Amino acid sequence: MNKFRIIFLALFLAALNVSGKILLPSVIADNMVLQQNSKVALWGKAKVNSRILITTSWNKKEYATGSDEKNGSWKLLVETPSAGGPFQITISDGEKLTLTNILIGEVWVCSGQSNMEMPVKGFINQPTLNSNEILMDADNPQIRLIRYERDLTRTPQYDCKSTSWQVSNAQSVKDFSAVGYQFAQILQRKLKVPVGIIMSTWGGTKIEAWMTENSLKSFPEIKIPAVSDTAKIIKNDPAVLFNAMINPIIGYGIKGVVWYQGEQNRSNHHIYDKLMVSMVKEWRTLWNRDEFPFYYVQIAPYKYKDVIGPADLLREAQLKASKQIPNSGMVVSMDVGAENFIHPPDKTTISKRLANWALANNYGMKGLAYASPVYKSMKIDKDVATIFFENVENGLSSFGNTLSAFEVAGEDKVFYPAKARITATGVTVQSDQVKSPVAVRYAFKDWIVGDLFNTEGLPASPFRTDNW
Repeated sequence: MNKFRIIFLALFLAALNVSGKILLPSVIADNMVLQQNSKVALWGKAKVNSRILITTSWNKKEYATGSDEKNGSWKLLVETPSAGGPFQITISDGEKLTLTNILIGEVWVCSGQSNMEMPVKGFINQPTLNSNEILMDADNPQIRLIRYERDLTRTPQYDCKSTSWQVSNAQSVKDFSAVGYQFAQILQRKLKVPVGIIMSTWGGTKIEAWMTENSLKSFPEIKIPAVSDTAKIIKNDPAVLFNAMINPIIGYGIKGVVWYQGEQNRSNHHIYDKLMVSMVKEWRTLWNRDEFPFYYVQIAPYKYKDVIGPADLLREAQLKASKQIPNSGMVVSMDVGAENFIHPPDKTTISKRLANWALANNYGMKGLAYASPVYKSMKIDKDVATIFFENVENGLSSFGNTLSAFEVAGEDKVFYPAKARITATGVTVQSDQVKSPVAVRYAFKDWIVGDLFNTEGLPASPFRTDNW
C-alpha cells in the first residue's frame, strides 16, 4: 500500500512541476495555431518578480523577460517561421510548463452577432444547409478552433471562458460558427497550411457592445455607463462585449478578422458606417496592426416583424463603410436570404465569398473575382435611366432570369416597378408610369431576392440614387 502511495505522490508532484505557477490565457494553450512569418505575442502570469524563459522548438531559440513585481504578469514576442508543425513551447519561471501540438500557419478571428454565431449543427428548428455533409468532412488536424463563451463586463478582462483549442472533427465543429469554420476550411485547403480560427460571437448584439469606450467617444448619442453603475449589465451596453470577449485576445497574432453583424443596429443605421470605421480602426490600433484585413457580410434579406428600423438603410451604411475602411471587403448576400428566417440556412455561399476576398487580396490568388457589383453612376436620357457599376470587368448577368428588383421614380418621389435590361455598359431602367425619371433603386427593401450579378456570379449590392 505504501508503495502505491509513494508512486501516487511522485506522479502528483510531477504534475505540479509541469503545471508550475505559470498561468496562461485560454488562447495560449496546447493545439493552438500561431501566425506564420511573424513576431507573435505570448503572455501570462507567473511568480512575481521572476525571470521568465521561453524556448520555441522550431528554432531552439530562448527568449527571456521578467514578471511584474506586483501581479506577476509578463509578455514578450517570439519569432515564427513559415507554416509547419507540430511544435512545442516551454515556459519557465523556475518551474516548467510545456505547450504541445502547436502549429504555425494562418490565424483569423470571426465575430459578430447570430448569423456569425449560427453553428454548423444549426439553431433549434433552424437548419444550416448541408450540416451533416459539412460535419462528415470535418476531420482535419490542420484546422484548429477555439470558441469563446458569452460574457459581458464593464471593465476590460484578462481572460474569458472558452473551449480549449480543438482539432477539427465533427464533434468540435458542430458547435462552431458555420461561416467561420467553412471560411477556415477553404483557406486551409487552398493554401495547404494550418489554419486557426477564433470565434467570439453573441446573437442579437449591437456593434457598440463590441467597441471600446475610447472608440465611442466621438458618438455623444451613445451613453456609456460608468464602471460604478449598479444597473444590471445587458449585452447591448456599450463596450461590454469588447471588454469580456475581445480584450482577452487582443495582441494574439492574427492575419485578419471576418465579421457578420448589423441587424440589431437598424435603429441607428444613420451612424453605423461611422461606428464600423471607428471599431475597426481601434481594433487595429490595439492589435498594433494598422491595416489587418477586415471582411464582413452585408446583412441578408428578411421580412422583419419588428419596428427597430429599415434593413435597406443599414445595408446602405455597410456599403458606405466599405469605401471608408482601408483593406476591407463586403460580401453581398442578397441572393441567399430567407423570407421568414433571420438566419439564412446557406452559410456555405457566404463563407466562400469571404474566402474569395482573403485569397485574392491577401494570399495572391490571381484571376479570382471577389468584389460584388456596386453602383457607380446614373445617366438619364428622356424616359430611360442607365445605371453604371463598378466591379463588372466582364459584364453583368441575371443568369436567364427577368430583372425584377429595380424601381424608378420621378419628381413626385413615388417609386414604380421598372423594366430593366442588361446592356454592354450597364443596366437600362424605365417604367411606363414614369415619363421623366429622377431616381432609381435596386433591391432596396427589407425582404427581396437580388437578381443582378456580375458574370462571375457575385450579386450586386442594393442601392438607391436618391437620398429621400
